[in-house]
Amino acid sequence: MSADIDPTEAIPQVTAEMIAKAAARPAPPAPPAPPVEPAGGAAPRTARAASAQAPVPEQPAAPDAVLPDRPGASSFTSSEPYGDGHAAAGHIAAAHLSSLVQIPTVSSWDPEDLDHESFARHRAALATFYPRVHALQSEPVGEHGLLFRWPGRGRQDVLHPFPVVLMAHQDVAPVQETDWPTNPFSGEIRDGVVHGRGTLDDKGGLVAVLDAVETLLGDGFVPERDVWLFFGADQEVGGQSAERAVRRLYELGVRPWLVVDQGSGVVTDLVPGSDRQVALVGVAEKGRVGIDLVTTDVGGHGATPGRQTATGRLGRAVARVSRHRFAARVSPPTAALLERVAPGAKGFQGALLRVATRLTSGPFGKAAAWLVARGGPEAFAAVRTTAAVTELEGSAGPTVAATSARAHLDVRVALGETVERTVARLRRVVGDKQVEIEVATSSEPSEVSPSDGQQFTLLGEAIGAAYPDAVVVPSVLLSSSDARTFTPISDHVYRFSPFLMTREQRRSVHGAGERLSVDSLGRGVHFYREVLRKIPG
Repeated sequence: MSADIDPTEAIPQVTAEMIAKAAARPAPPAPPAPPVEPAGGAAPRTARAASAQAPVPEQPAAPDAVLPDRPGASSFTSSEPYGDGHAAAGHIAAAHLSSLVQIPTVSSWDPEDLDHESFARHRAALATFYPRVHALQSEPVGEHGLLFRWPGRGRQDVLHPFPVVLMAHQDVAPVQETDWPTNPFSGEIRDGVVHGRGTLDDKGGLVAVLDAVETLLGDGFVPERDVWLFFGADQEVGGQSAERAVRRLYELGVRPWLVVDQGSGVVTDLVPGSDRQVALVGVAEKGRVGIDLVTTDVGGHGATPGRQTATGRLGRAVARVSRHRFAARVSPPTAALLERVAPGAKGFQGALLRVATRLTSGPFGKAAAWLVARGGPEAFAAVRTTAAVTELEGSAGPTVAATSARAHLDVRVALGETVERTVARLRRVVGDKQVEIEVATSSEPSEVSPSDGQQFTLLGEAIGAAYPDAVVVPSVLLSSSDARTFTPISDHVYRFSPFLMTREQRRSVHGAGERLSVDSLGRGVHFYREVLRKIPG
């Protein structure tokens, strides 16, 4: 936390009021921790052994009295919110999430447009809510990213070479406020649901990780091996802080045994004719290419346009891209998913799914992919590369013929494809040399992590503790995450958000009406606690 930031001013008013009421109670701030630094290329200095941490004053935690009073004072211990499994923990976590949502840490591709003050306020709020976590070794990553080391059993001054990494990101996607029924940064808790931008992507995950770690620290728990916590601040705009974190861990000789980042979550609408809960654990993610289609013209008055205007030419190119369908194929993770969920499918769609499952291998793979793609937008995206037109720019006014026009394509590259082949295909689809195709950003599809090893089994057991009725399946993350940057240093990188999400909720990510239930948030905290408890030595 920055020294010049007063937490009572840095967090939303609702929190400041609660802090003010308890300001008279003594609660010393958590002592600062030194940065993680290698000593002679070996291990970083350790602030202190976990067993030697100074006790943190505890306060009773009721569902309605959920916010920390001031830095150094935690509103809960591990035992208090878990008397009923996850419900009380959900209320506590929901208050934290509500306050964090009220701080608009909106990402921006232009550094000059980034609201650094909001990120500083967000960082101050995290330090207020999670004093035990902030007493761990830590160091900044980039301007606003955070990296913590929780030492495992054994020598505190020696890094475990194969630790666990838990991740989330602090930044959120921009909003179109007119599309939202209420203030997108209200953080309102209504009818057991937290509303606002970032609840699902990804402040809910951030809170779930931190509440889990904070409570376990309060209970004196020590993991069997080191646990690193990484909270990026630019995932929505490329994830540069994640790349820095990976370089840092590589320099320290760390090769994570397990990495867990945000992902698809728990759904009930995946299997036709069944409301069975399915936990989608991403073992890979699609690649991404940001492409600009650019056209130019002499411009002029809209009353006397030329035969080929910049916007007209661009419009034809956009139409061609929108009509195009990339080749469909069922990747190995998707085939494994089908094998596990198809037996429970019912009705006509269920029959198609079972047929597709039998056809995934051999010469009928394309037919299987075609059948899967009929399941809706998510199924369509699961079996092929997609290209969505997300931005359009033309002239400066309604009567001005544009001198240039631009369309941005958000292209998600399927497993088995490459960025190079995808861009070449789009050039052929556009078929117009007067349309420039510029690659703005790109990342290849990720490596595939195993779904039959100890790490995947551990995640399955933790999911089972939080969602006893869920079937756990491997999947491919259709969007992108910071996890992809960790594949060069770890063979076991997984993407999973431990929250129950309806189809409408999934559509709200980067859209309007984003929200997360208090019950689901509590289960998310329970999931991460179980992961941490189950880490082997």
